[in-house]
Amino acid sequence: MKIKSGFVLEKVADSYLACATGKLARSFKGLVRLNETGAFLWNKLSEGDVTEGDLVRALLSEYDITEDIAAKDVDTFVKSLVAAGIVE
Repeated sequence: MKIKSGFVLEKVADSYLACATGKLARSFKGLVRLNETGAFLWNKLSEGDVTEGDLVRALLSEYDITEDIAAKDVDTFVKSLVAAGIVE
């Protein structure tokens, strides 16, 4: 999976905001606010086609967390993006 073309992520103060641009902005209204971990995962998804397993491994290499916590966080994050129509 990957982030659909047309979304951009910017750091604003202590938060990260994602929004749709171009033609995509006509159908996707609003902003997505992410914390640092969410932005980290977003950037991994923006790099290309990755799996949930790839995201879990990326979290484990970046943060001092257990595999169980990483898997749950990735699952929640991906489900949110899928529900919003942000990933393909």
